[in-house]
Amino acid sequence: MLSWYNHADSPIWVPPKEDPDLKESIIKEFKIHPVTAQVLVSRGFNNIEQIHKYLYAKLPDLYDPYLMAQMPQAVKRVVKAIENKENILIYGDNDVDGMTGTALLVEFLRFLGANVFFYVSNRGTLRQSLIVEALDYALRNQCKLLITVDCGITAANEIAKVVEHNVDVIITDHHVPTDTIPNCIATLNPKLLGNTYPNADLTGVGVAFKLAHGITNTLVQEGKIPPRKVDLKRYLDLVALGTISDMGSLLGENRILVRYGLIQLSKGKRVGLSKLISISDPDVDLSDLTSFTIASKVAPRLNSLGRIDDPTKGVQLLLIRNTAMAEKMAIELDLNNIERQKIERAVSLDVETMIAQTPNMLQDKAIILASDKWHPGVIAIVSTRISKYYHRPTVMIAIENGVGKGSIRSIPEFPLLSVLKNSSDILLNFGGHDFAAGLTIKPENIEEFKSRFIEEANITLKNHDVMTKLYLDAEINFEELTFDFMESLKLLEPYGNENPQPILFCKAKQAWPPKVVGRSHLKLYLQQGPRMLEGIAFGKAGESPNLRRKNLSLLVSFIPVVNTHLGQCIQLQVRDFKVSKEEEVPLEENTVTSIKAAPKGSKIQSTHDGFVDLPIDF
Repeated sequence: MLSWYNHADSPIWVPPKEDPDLKESIIKEFKIHPVTAQVLVSRGFNNIEQIHKYLYAKLPDLYDPYLMAQMPQAVKRVVKAIENKENILIYGDNDVDGMTGTALLVEFLRFLGANVFFYVSNRGTLRQSLIVEALDYALRNQCKLLITVDCGITAANEIAKVVEHNVDVIITDHHVPTDTIPNCIATLNPKLLGNTYPNADLTGVGVAFKLAHGITNTLVQEGKIPPRKVDLKRYLDLVALGTISDMGSLLGENRILVRYGLIQLSKGKRVGLSKLISISDPDVDLSDLTSFTIASKVAPRLNSLGRIDDPTKGVQLLLIRNTAMAEKMAIELDLNNIERQKIERAVSLDVETMIAQTPNMLQDKAIILASDKWHPGVIAIVSTRISKYYHRPTVMIAIENGVGKGSIRSIPEFPLLSVLKNSSDILLNFGGHDFAAGLTIKPENIEEFKSRFIEEANITLKNHDVMTKLYLDAEINFEELTFDFMESLKLLEPYGNENPQPILFCKAKQAWPPKVVGRSHLKLYLQQGPRMLEGIAFGKAGESPNLRRKNLSLLVSFIPVVNTHLGQCIQLQVRDFKVSKEEEVPLEENTVTSIKAAPKGSKIQSTHDGFVDLPIDF
């Protein structure tokens, strides 16, 4: 019987959940592949009804928008503005979630005949003054109603200034509220204390869609528009784009919105998005779009506007109908993204140098870095990578114009907001979510904040918490890896946050030695019985010398994919592997190695834009 040992940076392998009776029930009820059924067991589903909703929920299963607190007040005020021809200002955040939510409400309200303007916050401005800037814009354009998108819940003082100028405010947001809720016409936020809305995981664009849904239902019920005048499905492409980009949970209602939103996107009716997709990757098939394509190709290019340029252009691209202008704007966004990548690589290199020169910082359970050399627009991406690479809460603070702007990413064992609240006396502002947040701080307070944050992390987190974990969904044999099985797995799409691609594992032998490809990647030739499959292990070229042995046995964890570059074949995206050895080691055990600074050219410096690189921006 084979046993296994880990290579140097191997994560802890967490075995699949066992429940044979439930697995058998799933197979019989849904007539699906046993491995797919095991994936569902491993994901924590515990009854047939839950699984049926997960696999087959449809648009009629969306929740009634009026379940959200203060929806009646919001709808009433918007309908009044439409009927009285009042000017309305949509004020959105500068990430993709904010851009898509802004575009959705602008397009929807204009379709209903409203006079609508929009304003998108700019990252170069202090957050405290953003809504005040929007107020100036509203007053110049005689707007009587201001609707926020993906922001506003933590801006009670700034909202009060807007209200003082006789501008009514409706907040649509999904960030966690602070102790003081802004005083305005209505606050739509599924995270409000006491809110009965069943889906607390809506993103900013999701809340905006709910407002549009509520307005539509009311106008139809009151006989003010015919039932078929508004087709809400036409806005689901924006909901999908914003939800995926903001790493919204792809379970429950969000899963329905994204699944149907991808179908809407595939129709290519939003010309700006279609041009952006084709320019980012000419090989992408619009009729077969996936959440990964959106996350890796589209979102980074739109996000680049909020980071290094003008996010208003993002909303314009989403709304544009002129094909020639759309192509011109898409090319500009692509060039912006290239520039963003250059800036990001420079910051990543600087971070690697800082950690290499001060390796003792890795003895703590959190990482906090600050510099006046960094562009504040890219620190969210880099902090995400550092947090993932070292599996630690990570704070990066870019000091600019006498103010530190910080991006924070955390791990499940260390929620952020309570920790930030405990340091509110030395912060200018903070907000976001428990695992992705932001802050502003005076440079002279950074060391005190660092001391408090690290102390809290060291007290809260154990050694086991800061070790990377690989959650396995099911074991599989090569003979089961068929195209029919791959079709069965599609039931679990769309993939994304809280619904990742299944990670499978198996035992296999090397047919012949591995090959280094693209400098840092490793191609494996794996054999099980009469069948051989290729595997690609990204970033693991350094393990090649350890695998150059004849008839070497491996325990391989991987994501199966269909490679269409040379015909059609099933390929394994190898996540990790263990090598055979003489002593028995249970699957869940792991050789603990010391944490060390990442080498030059490491994963931290990677420019690949996958889900991990698309954080929720503050």
